[in-house]
Amino acid sequence: MTDPLNGTELSALDAVIERLHNDVVIPARATAGSAGYDLRAYLRGRTVKLSDGIAQRELAADLGGDDWGITLGPAEMALIPLGFRTRLPHGVEAQVRPRSGQAFKHALTIPNAPGTVDADYAEEWMVIVRNDAPVARRILHGERIAQVVFARFLPVVLTEAQVSRTTERAGGFGSTGRN
Repeated sequence: MTDPLNGTELSALDAVIERLHNDVVIPARATAGSAGYDLRAYLRGRTVKLSDGIAQRELAADLGGDDWGITLGPAEMALIPLGFRTRLPHGVEAQVRPRSGQAFKHALTIPNAPGTVDADYAEEWMVIVRNDAPVARRILHGERIAQVVFARFLPVVLTEAQVSRTTERAGGFGSTGRN
C-alpha cells in the first residue's frame, strides 16, 4: 500500500484477535478511508458493571424486546463488554473514542476518551460509556457503541534533572504570554 501524500510504502501491522464467543463481530472499518474500527457491545447473557460516579453495582443484561440489552439512567455509566481480546503489535496502542452519531443523536459518550488499550493488555476489551441524555437510554447487543483507532507510540526514558527555560513561553498554562 502506498501513502497518497508522499508516495512511501505503508505496511499493515498484524494484531491477533480472539473471539470469546462464536457470534462476536470483529471490529471493522466502515469504509477504506475510515480511521476508526467500529466496536460493538456484546451483551448476550452478560452482567455489566454500572457506576453513577459514587457507587458501583452490577446489572444483568435482559431480553427487553427483541434482543439483549441494558438500560442506563441519566448520567449513569457502564463498562460494556465487547466479547474479544487482542494482542497488539509492540509499539502500538488502541485509542477508544466516541462515535459521532452516538454522541450527537443519543448523548452516549465515553468519559475517558480516548481510552487506551495497551499492547500488552490481554483481557477482554470493554468500553466505559455514559448516558448524558436527560432520559434513560437502552444499549443493545451488537450495537456500535464506540470506535478504535490504532496508533504507534514511542517509549520515553524519563531522567530526573533540572529543567531550564528554553523559550520565551511563560505566563501560565498553555500561554505564549500574548493576548
